[in-house]
Amino acid sequence: MKTLQEDLKTGNFKHCYLLYGEEPYLVQQYKTRLKNALSVEGDTMNTSVFSGKDIRPEALIDLAETLPFFAERRVILVENSGFFKKSTEELAAYMAELPETSYFIFAEEDVDKRGKMYKQIKKHGSVVEFKRQTDAVLMQWILGTLKKENKKITRSVMELFLSKTGNDMELITQELEKLLCYTMEKDIIEAEDVEAICANQISGKIFDMVEAIGRKESKRALDLYYDLLMLKEPAMRILFLVTRHFQILMQLSDMMGGGFDYKSMASKVGVPEFAVRKYAGQARAFEGKRLEQIVRECVQTEENIKTGQMADQLAVELLIISSMG
Repeated sequence: MKTLQEDLKTGNFKHCYLLYGEEPYLVQQYKTRLKNALSVEGDTMNTSVFSGKDIRPEALIDLAETLPFFAERRVILVENSGFFKKSTEELAAYMAELPETSYFIFAEEDVDKRGKMYKQIKKHGSVVEFKRQTDAVLMQWILGTLKKENKKITRSVMELFLSKTGNDMELITQELEKLLCYTMEKDIIEAEDVEAICANQISGKIFDMVEAIGRKESKRALDLYYDLLMLKEPAMRILFLVTRHFQILMQLSDMMGGGFDYKSMASKVGVPEFAVRKYAGQARAFEGKRLEQIVRECVQTEENIKTGQMADQLAVELLIISSMG
């Protein structure tokens, strides 16, 4: 990322960039910054955007071979093309032969580092991977935003806020905007402000639901599920979050006996470091093999719903009950 920041600062750009990684917020932010830096605002004749798996490589090559119209550069932005997961020999070879006036920006969800496209851009351009940010970086980022608004926050309140948002920067941005609006007349953000704004976060209810499952408190687990349905949360989204939560617990259960510290575990499972203790405590309520079994039951439940064997709300309800068995 430092190389990309330097390019943006100096204006010395490569002819092809690949932006990808597990933090989509940063991919989107830098994709936009790079496109705006390379092109003239409003110049739709020399700036083209392609998206999706149906893009024809030869169409991109033909466009890149076309001289820009009364401009220095032709900028071609390609999003979620799948070119970095399948063979695109002609386009990959073309990355070594780009005209002086053509610039490619690829923004992808997933890539295969063994593929020719990845290797060619790494050789002839710049590859930038955006990873999930550490707790320390997220806190500094939030503090910077709050400082611009003349707001202050204690570390404990900051941790409370992050425990509700997780490390997803897009969600953090959304919740921070709500928090700033809510505390418009205040200089210091307090715990009650965070609770007032973020109290109904779905992830928090999912955490409490799994906690109840671990303690075999069936009434509380089902009440939390019904609360989520009352909040108009689709059963399939609830199932997705429950599955992800149990996958995290399963990973932590495997690592806890392997000498990993909390920082390493947080990095591997994608939760804030200070929250790992809570997740680890939850994981101890289940035997390792039982967690694996529940994850398999989650996958089977999804299959049953998608194939029409069961209605979604009932299927998830039965999963919650069976998880306590």
